[in-house]
Formats: sequence, structure tokens, C-alpha cells
Amino acid sequence: MSDQGSKDADSHQCSHDHHANPNASAPESHAGHEHNHGHATPTTATQSKDPVCGMTVTEASQFHSEHDGVQYFFCSESCRGKFQAEPLKYVAPAPVEVAVAPEGTIYTCPMHPEIRQDRPGNCPKCGMALEPLIPGLDDEENPELVDFRNRFWWTLPLTAVVFILAMFGHLLGWMEASTQSWVELVLSTPIVLWAGLPFFRRCVQSFINRSPNMWTLIGLGTGAAYLYSVTATVAPNVFPATFTAHGRIGVYFEAAAVIISLTLVGQLLELKARSQTSAAIKSLLGLAPKTARRINRDGSEEDVPLAHVHVGDSLRVRPGEKVPVDGVVTEGSSALDESMITGEPIPVTRRVGDHVIGATMNTSGSLVIESEKVGSQTVLSQIVQMVAQAQRSKAPMQRMADKVAGVFVLAVVGISLLTLFVWGFFGPEPSWVYGLVNAVAVLIIACPCALGLATPMSVMVASGKGASNGVLFRDAAAIEHLRKVDTLIVDKTGTLTEGRPTFERGIGTSGFAQDEVLRLAASLDQGSEHPLAATIVEAARQRGLALEKAEQFESGSGIGVRGIVGGRKLALGNTALMQAEGIATASLASDGDALRAEGASVMYLAVDGELAGLLALSDPVKATTPEAVAKLKEEGIHVVMATGDGVATAKAVAAKLGIEEFHGEVKPADKLALVSKLQQDGKVVAMAGDGINDAPALAKADVGIAMGTGTDVAMSSAQVTLVKGDLRGIARARNLSEATIRNMKQNLGFAFVYNALGVPLAAGVLYAPTGMLLSPMVAALAMSLSSASVVANALRLRKVRI
Repeated sequence: MSDQGSKDADSHQCSHDHHANPNASAPESHAGHEHNHGHATPTTATQSKDPVCGMTVTEASQFHSEHDGVQYFFCSESCRGKFQAEPLKYVAPAPVEVAVAPEGTIYTCPMHPEIRQDRPGNCPKCGMALEPLIPGLDDEENPELVDFRNRFWWTLPLTAVVFILAMFGHLLGWMEASTQSWVELVLSTPIVLWAGLPFFRRCVQSFINRSPNMWTLIGLGTGAAYLYSVTATVAPNVFPATFTAHGRIGVYFEAAAVIISLTLVGQLLELKARSQTSAAIKSLLGLAPKTARRINRDGSEEDVPLAHVHVGDSLRVRPGEKVPVDGVVTEGSSALDESMITGEPIPVTRRVGDHVIGATMNTSGSLVIESEKVGSQTVLSQIVQMVAQAQRSKAPMQRMADKVAGVFVLAVVGISLLTLFVWGFFGPEPSWVYGLVNAVAVLIIACPCALGLATPMSVMVASGKGASNGVLFRDAAAIEHLRKVDTLIVDKTGTLTEGRPTFERGIGTSGFAQDEVLRLAASLDQGSEHPLAATIVEAARQRGLALEKAEQFESGSGIGVRGIVGGRKLALGNTALMQAEGIATASLASDGDALRAEGASVMYLAVDGELAGLLALSDPVKATTPEAVAKLKEEGIHVVMATGDGVATAKAVAAKLGIEEFHGEVKPADKLALVSKLQQDGKVVAMAGDGINDAPALAKADVGIAMGTGTDVAMSSAQVTLVKGDLRGIARARNLSEATIRNMKQNLGFAFVYNALGVPLAAGVLYAPTGMLLSPMVAALAMSLSSASVVANALRLRKVRI
């Protein structure tokens, strides 16, 4: 079958009649992943979706597997094997928190996207504040940002006074040493117990959930310094004389206070920076107009809120207005600026019958459209959802960082205790004071927050960057894997070509004029909804040919159609159909071969058992395809074309585009086998396609790339979607992938180096040669700046040119 034929034969509109590839020489049955379309077998079995390729399967399928107590059903052994190898890749992680009600905002953790709940709060794993899964345009300022800001500014004066007293009080002689300790206790208590309360709550939560994190270290460090100081102030006699300094037992209220204030500063910087990562989603949400101009049945018009628009409504779009929803043009023509959705700056002309995308700008003429998709079903809403999903997914690199961070916290606690005892037993007097100070410094500086934020921030920014350029990543793994691709398999129809066939010419045998061949074929094809049939019917109507009603219409699966028109028995299809009808095509063989060599699809028409002529249709190559193929080849990617069209047609298109390797007359199972073979040869394979017949190969490929102009099943099977269906987007997506991974490595490298240097310094390794110790306050400042720097580095991706 042709690509177009197999695409539509596999579409969800299973009742449609279809042509097959007229170039094929033999019938081609569906296999592997394909359904029995056109003549569906009735079944009482419950239907479900194959989680790998998205196809509809029945629960009577012999291919099934259990995961977490749930049975999943598959269309083939290949899909089942892929699911069993990586079930978490195809099954959404179960929420750790209570499931969210359908209505309302969903909150999730930026570092642990599996955490979801229907209210604000803190992540039980890392303690970070949860944020909306999909931010809204009208969202108020982050409540945690407001809370932390209040806690910081209200206690900052107290922190300053405590710090001055601790550093210079004994020099100024303002009060007795014991009195100064009590003053510091009174001033620092609101800082620790009120301003630092969120941190201690998170610390306790980390123990309850057995999930050590940055708040474990901060809580232990500041808590130890504060409790030690309180004890030294209230009951100084319990300490030995060696703990005395400047006429009192040494206290570290200033360390606890300053650490909490600096941690608040770090949180404020981080929260403000994180809010910028949602700017891409908010900008997408801002594209949609607030109202639509609806044309009522009585001809009156009114402006209504966008939420009141329903499928089937007639809407007027005036010059300078945005298209409110996805729909089809019923009146008028205009040039639409679709750059905000597709990234293509040149306006596109849309006429009657053309589909339009919501949120695009009408630049000139007036249009009337019929709404087809509203609310969450529009292209814009789906883009927002895909961006949000990609931003919240974990890259494989992040999973490694998560494992390291969990072990790292436990190791730091151990190093802190070791520091305390080594200094206490072997350090200079007051040894235990030194031990306590250095142990607290180790706990504070070794915050794993920078490590945890290293990859999520890069993923969030990259996903938004890609969306603004017409490239949608389904998850973080797609961003990470795309840069490794060295082989690209491309479908032809709808991927390399426009996917909208045009009528080229008709050739009649003796006794049949060209127009008569076209008229009879179009009359017969009125019973079919296949794209090739629609093209033939449209061509006949444009020529003003009078069409007749077809009777006894039937579709021959994979070979063509039959019926009776005007009392004459007609057959229209490929050479296989002609052979089945016992009709010789030799008289037009040379014409057919010449047309196929030019890349056209050829079908034959027989009337009452005699060959009447042939029809040639072509699917023009997209204007952007030659540039895209050349660019990919320059980057060292081996491009392979796999199409259901005949070999002659495939060869002609491949020659035009300079593609050395091509495969014609391939079925969906053949595309899947091709992907598997290349992977076995050690290639990292990407598959680009737009039809349901491409879904198995898209799911099997290391990276599946779907055309946004194609079917929903293709897009659900792929990891990357090109909104406009422009292959140049692959090069852009690959460049973004490389920039993102480079950014991730920078962040991870910085986090590892920072902790590798910071922990030994805080433990006091420089004391012996230099006499220097790292103050816990300096450690707190370094900890806060490390997290902020990681976020700032990730935000640089917004300026990367792709």
C-alpha cells in the first residue's frame, strides 16, 4: 500500500473505504500492528489501549502482561517485550500523595514529579515547596515566596544585632558576658523558632519519610548550634572550663541566626528563578484570546467567553483578531500568522476547507470558521500539556543524581559526626567547641539542593524553549537521547511530502477520452473517503464533469475499489486489482512506468472488463524537505526513507532529495523490523512519521518523531512532535538537545565539585597548614549561592540559538 493509503486504512475512522497503493503489484494484507479495517470483526471483548504504541486492542489479546497488579494488553509480542523491559516508561508513576480531584489545580514537586496533590504543601521526599503542575495566567505570587519574604525581612534586624553582638560585643564592653548570652538568646529565638520553622518541619518530615535531603542537614546543623547555645546560656556549669571564651561558655546563636537568614535568601532567589521556568507555559497560555465572536442561527453575532464556545459553532474572525479555537474555514480567505504555534514566521494562506489553529493571528481578510476542537482538545492546550509533562519528567541523568543525593546526605551526617569527634579528641583547646563549629559547617555547606536542581531546571527551560520553536518533547529522556541519534528513518507521505495528493493527468485507451476516464473514476470514488479518492472527485468537479451515482460499491482491501456506474461495471486500483479482474495493462505499461519514475502514483480504470485508462496522482515534496535532509546529512545523520509506495515512486522521491537508502512497498511490520535491524547493528535510531501505520516504529525507535500534522496515535507513540510537520525541526531539536545536556553537565559538575571542595574545607583540613577554619555562616552563604547559580545557569538556555 502507499503511505497515504496505509495511513488512512489504519485511521480511527474504520468504516471508511480506501484505495491501496495503485503502484503495488500484489495485494498487501495488514500484519503485526494493524487492525482489520473496513470489515471489522464484531467482538464482545472489552477494548483498551496498547500502552506502548497507543493502538486499540481487545482484552482477548494473547499478548498481555501484569505490572503493579494491573493487566496491560498489547497488539504484538514486540510491544509486550518493550513494556516488560521498561514498564515505568509507559505507565504513569502512581502519585505518592492523595489523588487529585478532576477539578482544581494540581501541585507537584519540581524535583520529584511523581508527587502530586490537590493543595499547596511540601514534597515528602525533598521538602521543596510544591508548585502548580500547569501554571495559570492569573496565578497569584507564589505563597511560599511571600511567606519566606516576610520571615526574612521581619527577622533580618534581629539577625544583624545578634551578629554584631557576637562579633564585637566583647570588644565594645556594652554588657557582661553572661548577660550578652541571654540577650543573644532572646533575639535569636524568634529567628530560629519562627523564621526557621519551615526548615525544621521539613527536617522532621525527612526523618518521618526516611528521605534524607538538604533540610535534614540544615535542620540538624542549625538545631545543634541553637540547642548547644541555649544549654550553655541556661546551664553553663554543665560544661568544662575549656569551653570558656571571653568570660563565658562559647555560644553560637549568631551562627544559627545567620544560617537561617542566608537560607531564606537562597530560597527567595531560587523561588524567583524557578518562577521564570514557567514563563514558556504562561506565554503559551497568553496566546489564546479571551472571547470569540459567535454567529447565531438567526444570523446575529455576539462576543462570548471562550469557555462558551462549543464544537460546531460558527465563529467570525476579523482582521487583526486571533482565531479562537481549532476549526475549519467555511467562508472567506486570509493569511494567518502561525508563528506563535509553529515557529514559522511567514503567514500561511487559509481558504474554505482549510483547517486553522486556535491562537493564530488573522492578518488580513475576514474568516468564518466552524469550531472543531475546543478547551483541552485544541492544539494550543495539547502543546501546554505536553510542555508541562516534559518539564516534570526525569531525565536518566537526573535519576543518577537522585541516587547520589540520597547516599550523599547520609555520608555527610557521618562526616559531620566524625569531624566532631576527631576535633573533640585530637584538636587544640577548646577542642569540642572547634568540633561543634566544624561539624555544623559540614552539615550546612553540603546541601544537596544544587545537585537535585541540576537537571530539572535545565529540562524545564529546554522544554519551554522547544515549544516556542515548534518542537515538543514528551519527556526529559527524549531531550537527552536525541543528540545521540545517528540514523533517521523517514516516512514519505506527510513527512517528506505534503500528504495532500494532487491530480496530475489521466490517459485513456482507444474509445475513452481523458475526461471520461476521470469522470467515471470520480463517480465510483464518491463512495470512498480515502484521500486519493477525494483528490480524484475534486479534480472532476473542478473540470465541471457530471458525476453519476455508484451502486454496489465495494472496497478491495489493499488493491482498489469496484462498483457499477451508469449500468457499467467499473474497477479502479492497482495492477493487482487488474490481475484479479483478468485485465491486461500492457498497453499502458510504459506510460505508467514513466509516471512512477517521476514520483507519481498510478491507478488503472477498467470498464466492463476492458482497460479504459489510467490516472496519475502525485504528492509534492514539502518545500522545506530538501533543506532539512541536506542539513541532517551535514550533521552526519544517515537518512533512510521507508514508504508503502511502490519501489519506482520511492526511488524517484529519494533521487530528488539525495537519499541513498530507501525502501518501498513496506508495511507497518516492515518499518518496525527495519528499526530493530538498525538497532541491532548498533545504530541509535530516530523514526519520523505521521500516520497510525508509523506508530509501532515510532514506539520502537530510540527517539520517535511525529509530525504535528499527522494522527493523534502517531503523536502519542512518539517522544518528539514537530508542530508544523517541518523536518527542519529535527535539526533544531537536536541542537537544543546538545545544548541542554551540556547545560546539565555543567550544573552537575559544578554541584559535585562544590561539595567535593566544600565538605573538606568545612571539616577543617586547612587548619593545620594555615590556621583557617570555615565559619558556618560562610558555609550557609556558599550553600545558598550554589543553588541559585545552578538555576541561573539553566536559565541561560533561553538564549541559546537553535
